[in-house]
Amino acid sequence: MLQPICFWRQEGTRLSKALVPLLTVFNKGFLGQLKDLLMDEDPSVRAKTCELLHLLTAHSTGRQALLSSSLLPPLSQLLDDSSISCRRNVHRVLNRLSLLPAGAEALLTLVPKLLLKLSEEEEDDEEVQVLLLSTLSRCSRLDTLPALASDGVSLLGQKLSHRSPNIRREAAAVLMALSVPEEGKLQVCDEALLPVLIGLLQDKDVEVQANAAGVIMYTVIITRGKQQCLDLDVIPILLHMVTKNEEEEDAKERKALIMYSLQALTSLAEVPKGRSLLLPRLPLLTRRSEAAEEDGDIRKAAQTAVRVITWTP
Repeated sequence: MLQPICFWRQEGTRLSKALVPLLTVFNKGFLGQLKDLLMDEDPSVRAKTCELLHLLTAHSTGRQALLSSSLLPPLSQLLDDSSISCRRNVHRVLNRLSLLPAGAEALLTLVPKLLLKLSEEEEDDEEVQVLLLSTLSRCSRLDTLPALASDGVSLLGQKLSHRSPNIRREAAAVLMALSVPEEGKLQVCDEALLPVLIGLLQDKDVEVQANAAGVIMYTVIITRGKQQCLDLDVIPILLHMVTKNEEEEDAKERKALIMYSLQALTSLAEVPKGRSLLLPRLPLLTRRSEAAEEDGDIRKAAQTAVRVITWTP
């Protein structure tokens, strides 16, 4: 039987010791008590209650139960709580909720506020920023409109040069999701982010490189993206991404980097200037398109690139 709500108020500092027996408890009475605790005047009680929710949402059943409850509004209000511990646990809970498509959809209304938090007091808290960005990435893969309508591209662009590779990686991941629709591509161009993204192709972190290549891949689909990238002399850098470290291509991140780079090169080859720059480097791509031992997806992408580069009207 659950302890009365007053027990949790009195024993707030020891709440974490009692979490394990509660992991399988999801009845409405229990969640109702938690709703009251989220609004408790004691910051330690609010923080511990969020910690409990974080543990509960480690399980899919817990995430679904939380989404079906009325806890999300009071929980989201704690994004502005005075306790950094409480705010951090809220971000942990929201991040786990976003693992479910229904969770990401439920959080779409919070996207403007989450973007705002990127430039507020969480600036020096790497964990919170990574959680924020990861949550935004999942939400934006479902629907880009809330972030695009909230100056998301500009705000995320400021994180591309962050000292933390984790933050650079997650910021580029969100931008990749936002650059899928045409409006996102245009905003990437308008915010002059392509020079920064091209610079990230030489980042020490391969996931940062891959995500940056993904944004470039989507942006060069439009004419402005092509023009800006060609003016920035991106082709030699993309070719280097395609040909370097071949022994590591079994890694998922390395494969993504190569695939995105090949598809970006293919789009650039659709215009005369891009094609003329790529024709002298054709042997590099031809080798990848013909090698029997090559990864099948990479070989097909290279074949498409070669076909577009050598196309004649």
